[in-house]
Formats: sequence, C-alpha cells, structure tokens
Amino acid sequence: MFGRVFWFAVGAGVTIYVVVKARDYIDKHSPEALVERVQTSVVEAGDATKAFVARVRAAQAEREAELRSTIGLPQ
Repeated sequence: MFGRVFWFAVGAGVTIYVVVKARDYIDKHSPEALVERVQTSVVEAGDATKAFVARVRAAQAEREAELRSTIGLPQ
C-alpha cells in the first residue's frame, strides 16, 4: 500500500514539474516574447552605437585640437 502511494506522489510531482517547465518554455518562445527580445536587442544596439559615435567624435575633436596646436593654426 505504501509503495503505491509513494509512486503516485512521485508521478504527480514529475507531472507538475513537466507542466511548469512546458509552460515556461512556451512563454519564453512565444511570438510576443521573441518580439520583445528583438526590440530590447535593437534598443541596446542603438544605445551602444550612439555611445561609440560620441566617443569617436570626442576623440576626433581632441586630435584635431592637438594637430592645430602643433601646426599653429587657430582653434
């Protein structure tokens, strides 16, 4: 009798675990979730690009100032 109750509990536990994992997988791979991840990636890429362009422009202005002072041209 105890063996049947034990295996019933094990089977119920495994079933609950599988159902929860399946729901998580379905939620994670739904079209809405994929769109959200793509949007987040695009926004992050845009922010990284803006930061890179700002660093390049700052370095460009700094180098131009160095060259102008070396050559003796006015700022």
